[in-house]
Amino acid sequence: MTEKQLLKGSVALAQGAIDAGCRYYFGYPITPQNDIPEYLSAALPAVGGVFIQAESELASINMVLGAAASGKMAMTSSSGPGISLMQEGLSYLAGSELPAVVVNITRSGPGLGGIAPTQGDYMQATRGGGHGDYRLIVLAPNSAQEMYDLAGEAFRLAFKYRNPAMILGDAILGQMKEPVMLREALSPPQNSPWALSGAKDRQPRLVKSLYLKDGEMTVHNLKLLDKYKALQEKEVKVEIDCPTRCDLIVVAFGSCSRIARTAVDRACLQGLKVGLVRPISLFPFPEKAVREEAQKAGRVLVVEMNTGQMLEDVKLACNGNSEVYFKSYPGGAVPTPEEIEKEIEVIVGKGGLRHVNSS
Repeated sequence: MTEKQLLKGSVALAQGAIDAGCRYYFGYPITPQNDIPEYLSAALPAVGGVFIQAESELASINMVLGAAASGKMAMTSSSGPGISLMQEGLSYLAGSELPAVVVNITRSGPGLGGIAPTQGDYMQATRGGGHGDYRLIVLAPNSAQEMYDLAGEAFRLAFKYRNPAMILGDAILGQMKEPVMLREALSPPQNSPWALSGAKDRQPRLVKSLYLKDGEMTVHNLKLLDKYKALQEKEVKVEIDCPTRCDLIVVAFGSCSRIARTAVDRACLQGLKVGLVRPISLFPFPEKAVREEAQKAGRVLVVEMNTGQMLEDVKLACNGNSEVYFKSYPGGAVPTPEEIEKEIEVIVGKGGLRHVNSS
């Protein structure tokens, strides 16, 4: 039975994980994501789950690795500095082909930075901040409802592809309250065929990321590459709202896309032909959708709460065939609809706005 509740984004995400079947959480406090462990500390034991406040982010990601190796649905959450400390563990998870969900409610940086919202962790999330050839599945919600829904989707993809998945949010999404439609809770998966569950009545299984024989590591990396290619072919998630004839598309993700949406709507009311492309999966990135819409319009405005990170993926997608403009809001700055609308008017009117060459 589904029902609607008014929830903070972080609480919606935590409840979404529980309703998806997650029963194991290991984490360490850091602002601005503390609503997640606070909620789960009470909610998980109530459904027979396990909550452990680890002694550090290093400990928590390795606890996740252990639970994931036994086939359990396990999750951790943190913010920028904590996610940085987890990078070795994330590389081990990917190399061992283990499913898990990691949540980053980003704070401004680099360094300790501040607790204001930012999108400065895009590169870390989508390029893999740890060592070796690996990728994370990365999903970027833009509402409390999507914080809830994408928690379940992250676990589905993680188990389908045996790969860690990250939900990339920020302080705006974590703290905002919105109505959220809850779904019927699911049961945790039972005994995955690769899980380490004890070999008393079956042949032993092996989960590892260490390959020392000649050529073994090459074979393993090519196997992982095939997985990432399958994700790019089958699991792209994107919202496209562009008129048939379009003079400019705006590309934005996460909370920034909510603000851009308002600006685009206002520009359209003025008679400007402007569209919006919102990547929901940051890896796999919706390269084809961005390229096709950019070719139709000829001009793209990328808006990000950083100094230009998704911008690089947009430029690669456009491949020099469209003008790419960029508006930057780094270090905790948050754009207003009026500011983005003004940039749209200048670009469409061919004013003197500096643009980033896409070549």
